[in-house]
Amino acid sequence: MDNYDLVVIGAGPGGYVAAIRAAQLGMTVAVVERAHLGGICLNWGCIPTKALLRSADIYREFRHAKDFGLSADNVGFDLAAIVKRSRSVSAQLAAGVKHLLKKNKVTVVDGHGRLDGPGKVKVEKDGKPVAELAAKHIVVATGARARNLPGLEADGKLVWTYREAMTPDVLPKSLLVVGSGAIGIEFASFYNTLGVKTTVVEVMDRVLPVEDAEISAMAAKAFKAQGMDVRVSTNVKALKKGADSVTVTLEKGGKTEDVTVDRVIMAVGVVPNLEDVGLATTKVQLEKGRIKVDAYLRTDEPGIYAIGDVVAPPWLAHKASHEAVICVEKIAGLPDVHPLDTRTIPGCTYCTPQVASVGLSEAKAKEAGYAVKVGRFPFVGNGKAVALGETDGLVKTVFDAKTGELLGAHMIGAEVTEMIQGFVIGKTLETTEAELMHTVFPHPTLSEMMHESVLDAFGRAIHF
Repeated sequence: MDNYDLVVIGAGPGGYVAAIRAAQLGMTVAVVERAHLGGICLNWGCIPTKALLRSADIYREFRHAKDFGLSADNVGFDLAAIVKRSRSVSAQLAAGVKHLLKKNKVTVVDGHGRLDGPGKVKVEKDGKPVAELAAKHIVVATGARARNLPGLEADGKLVWTYREAMTPDVLPKSLLVVGSGAIGIEFASFYNTLGVKTTVVEVMDRVLPVEDAEISAMAAKAFKAQGMDVRVSTNVKALKKGADSVTVTLEKGGKTEDVTVDRVIMAVGVVPNLEDVGLATTKVQLEKGRIKVDAYLRTDEPGIYAIGDVVAPPWLAHKASHEAVICVEKIAGLPDVHPLDTRTIPGCTYCTPQVASVGLSEAKAKEAGYAVKVGRFPFVGNGKAVALGETDGLVKTVFDAKTGELLGAHMIGAEVTEMIQGFVIGKTLETTEAELMHTVFPHPTLSEMMHESVLDAFGRAIHF
């Protein structure tokens, strides 16, 4: 049996970060991974989808070249080349993770890791024993996979999960996406841009339902203007598969309708990978289907911790990475280790237009009992946005009317996924409107809209 200070099960954005940080702090570390270093995010999620969307964005810009005084004739695309580039981007970054683990002297064990009681992990590969590991501390970071709904299961051929949607061998002429969260909308945006007749179905009363209602409404308007068929408050009752098509039965308000499409993408959330992890050999408890942990990611079994998609939401890569650092630094006994404040975790959706947010929406702030001041600034009032030809968008800020505390920020438009970090830093530093108003924003930039939105909340906007 090989002994380590720390063993991590899973090498996704939570697991590999935990391993590296522990090694930096002088621990001997092993990480067990059964599939790909970097996990779903790097190999089949965050990174490859952004590569696909980048290709779609450039294609869109080519088609509007005339608007910028340019000419681009016979613009087309090669789907196989787009997919190949996306996969190569993931491969490059996975190799980078492998290098970082090696650089930090982390032992990588290829196989399926399973708890064998407190302090022990057994590893198998293709059903055969590979290693037995012992450690005082074990971190479970096994991630999640696409959720299947009973009777609506993906088959990888006509009904896709994110994996098949990322590596299509042919471009469907029509597509129906079930779910309008970040994953569903990003795929809808990609395929719609490439000319696929795209329908989005959402059971809630609006698309991107976790976002501020005003931002969701603007997003829906933009999607419809791009040619998407957006159906909200709609249930998928059945899927009937043909030879090369799927007939989807939709239900809204008691009425049903059949829609036939070439392919369906199921994007209805994720479920944690907790099967065959050996939790039953420990005192680890579950809560709402996830591993129950405290503020420092400790489970009910001393010496066993859990991070990322196997614990409470939000289920985001950057949240998993941050939990990894908190967990390991607490194990190492570092002073001033602070629990994660989920109110400062940003969310980003890389559709067109982009959507980004942090903190409370206007409605949630009011539900929490705050008297609020709300500021808005449209992209059309910003010089850089006009010069870029990106005039559709909004920056919205929500403040506590009594204290001036920044409660939330919500944005839609070009590059807002990069801009949101300014507000994230502001919330982390417990900024009020006074500091934001006194901040000098560079001109001409899109970030000036952040300043103007703050000013607007207090009746001081200059440029609109």
